[in-house]
Amino acid sequence: MKIAIFGAGSIGVYVGVSLLAAGADAVLIGRPRMHARIASEGVRLTDLRGADLEVDAGRIPYSEGADALKDASLILVTVKSADTVAAAAAICAHARSDALVISLQNGVGNTDVLRAALPGRSVLAGMVPFNVVQMPGNRFHRGTEGELMVEASPRLAPWLDLFRNAGLPLLERDDFTPVQWGKLLLNLNNPINALSGLPLKAELSQHAYRRCLALLIGEALAVLKAAGIRPAKVARVAPGLLPVLLRLPDFLFLRVAGAMLDIDPQARSSMWEDLQAGRRTEVDYLNGAVAHLAQAHGRTAPLNARIAALIREAEQGNGRRFSGSELLAALQTGTGQPDGASRVGR
Repeated sequence: MKIAIFGAGSIGVYVGVSLLAAGADAVLIGRPRMHARIASEGVRLTDLRGADLEVDAGRIPYSEGADALKDASLILVTVKSADTVAAAAAICAHARSDALVISLQNGVGNTDVLRAALPGRSVLAGMVPFNVVQMPGNRFHRGTEGELMVEASPRLAPWLDLFRNAGLPLLERDDFTPVQWGKLLLNLNNPINALSGLPLKAELSQHAYRRCLALLIGEALAVLKAAGIRPAKVARVAPGLLPVLLRLPDFLFLRVAGAMLDIDPQARSSMWEDLQAGRRTEVDYLNGAVAHLAQAHGRTAPLNARIAALIREAEQGNGRRFSGSELLAALQTGTGQPDGASRVGR
């Protein structure tokens, strides 16, 4: 019943240490930098409701090598999307063939990549709806709500109580492709947040930034409709209503959809965190996935392609902080899409 958390980043550490604190036999697998931080400071887990848990370094098994996969019955894949192929190769080389593999990654294609590279093995899709940001003192802070969702399977039965005791109940879903796209629609805000330089709550409280997000989601909804995909509701608001609510002026937005701002003031997107650390972001697997799906159906998604390009500039050190109005203007440059557009061009 050993668990390997493959990818000790913000989500991997939060999930893995939560499970360890609940009594799980688990090991974190990650890079030397995180290993050194945990060895010197331990880990502190906090959340927006006031939970506060400190775990000493001595209670956190950590490995820098994939050979730690060998005894695991459950492998939680939490690496960045660009590392999925390498993670699959490591699982193939080191893990037991009967180990259950669950992808807890952003995006929509990682489970397919894992399954293609691990034929005959049990691989399930999963989704982490909440945000975790790394804070000083090696504190991992969960700034938003939501429960883990996992593709329904009888193989989850032995693990359900453990995850529930760790405060991470697994909600099983049969409609997982719609769930993944429903989550991806929300993740379209990640580059907006990263380019704003603001915490999520401060960013989403400003009308101009919300207009940017409304454009991106509206374009993605049109692409999904063309592809015959109906995204699932994974937050408090149905996907089709998001663009309408986001375009409301501030005073009306707060009255009608104020619950969308039930976010910890410290929360930020993982993409912001990646840019600050000089790491490659996952924009190609989020906004880029919308553009790719559009192309597969003979269409284009210029707005999502444009913001992906802005993030790539930022990755090269050429980025800057955008005000809401500046980002809105930059987003529409060369796309031919006025604010409020919901049609995807052919």
